[in-house]
Amino acid sequence: MNNLETASSSGKDNSSPTKGRYSVLGLLTLAAAVAYLTRNAVGVAESTIRNDLDLSLQQSGWFMGTFFWSYAILQVPSGTLAQKRGTRFALTLFATAWSIAALMIGVAPGLWLLLAAQLTMGAAQAGTFPASCLSISQWIPLARRSFSCGVLSMGMQVGAITASLITGPFILMVDWRWAFVVYAIPGFLWAMVFWKRFRDNPAESSLVNKSELALITEHQVVVPQKKDNTSSSTVEKIPWKAILTQPAIWFLCVQQMCRASGYMFFASWFPTFLQETRGVSVEDSGYLQALVFSGTMAGALCGGLLTDRIWKQTKSLRMSRSGVGVTFLTGCALLILAAWFVESTLLAVTLLALGALFAALVGPSAYSAAIDLGGKHVPQVFGLMNMMGNLAAAACPILVAELFDKTADWTLVLLVFAAIYLLGAISWLFVDPRKSIG
Repeated sequence: MNNLETASSSGKDNSSPTKGRYSVLGLLTLAAAVAYLTRNAVGVAESTIRNDLDLSLQQSGWFMGTFFWSYAILQVPSGTLAQKRGTRFALTLFATAWSIAALMIGVAPGLWLLLAAQLTMGAAQAGTFPASCLSISQWIPLARRSFSCGVLSMGMQVGAITASLITGPFILMVDWRWAFVVYAIPGFLWAMVFWKRFRDNPAESSLVNKSELALITEHQVVVPQKKDNTSSSTVEKIPWKAILTQPAIWFLCVQQMCRASGYMFFASWFPTFLQETRGVSVEDSGYLQALVFSGTMAGALCGGLLTDRIWKQTKSLRMSRSGVGVTFLTGCALLILAAWFVESTLLAVTLLALGALFAALVGPSAYSAAIDLGGKHVPQVFGLMNMMGNLAAAACPILVAELFDKTADWTLVLLVFAAIYLLGAISWLFVDPRKSIG
């Protein structure tokens, strides 16, 4: 007896859709939060770790940026692994591995183990979001897909904000090493729950009845996936030529590079930037970083609602994706530029938080555009987009350190990132999500 028959015989009302899709979205969002908790704690703890281990500013830049090299390079391979072996297997493996990496940071005696830990964490988290978007494309109806991407993005910021708020006080109370040991625990617990409750195919899940399955599969592109109870899979050959010669995909990658590098500044050097330019404490810099991430969180959720609303009203993928991207990345650039002129720390950070909110409004549009363009090959298109974005993010901490080393002027960073976000806005003009590769 299959799961749907079991659900029917156990008394589920098949005339009313169940809510299994929301349970799945909740699990994916929780994974995003836990992932960002472990990775974003590094930015707040950076100056403490640097002083404790006697690292130079450049070495610390490499420490923060190393995560993104493996994270970027393994986006496509990890996404393909999720497609071939299933999200259930892949995300369980990834969460376990990034939790081990957090433990490695906690016990690191020097730079080399820190770098190894960051490489491991980057590799482990590389496939998390391509796999999650693959599951969203299979579990969430089209009309709610951007909102779901926004919820997933919100989960990332919940983790980032939590790291910003508690890491500073935590390392003052118990030492930075214990902080990373404790941060490893949620990932292990999540992996066990996910393995038990999640199924790759909604039709094989006991959480779903026939009515919900019909709702999920309406307008859906069927992606071949490994079944949970088989040892092999037949996945359609990946059309790399079509992917790599589609201009819309490359412009989507450019906007992702601009957004990712901007976000990376806030996730890495921003606490140090505040300490150096505004004279704030380590603890207070974490709180102000959390304020910026609050803007990012609000933008991620509102961006999903906005994108879905525009699509419902216009039925235009271009308006609901590209239109949102151009408008709000331009606004972000202007807000960051305004912060450069402001003397008040709180007002400047508030402007930056609004800029982060505007940039985050674009995130669900980018995720949805990757799903639209990817068709049957979402992990590869999303992975390519995220890979390019994270190559830029990997370079960001190093380039910021070099900029300061040559100019001794932290304030120039804001001008640089205002220009970067403007370039991202221009790139969206050339993204046409209607040109799916099939």
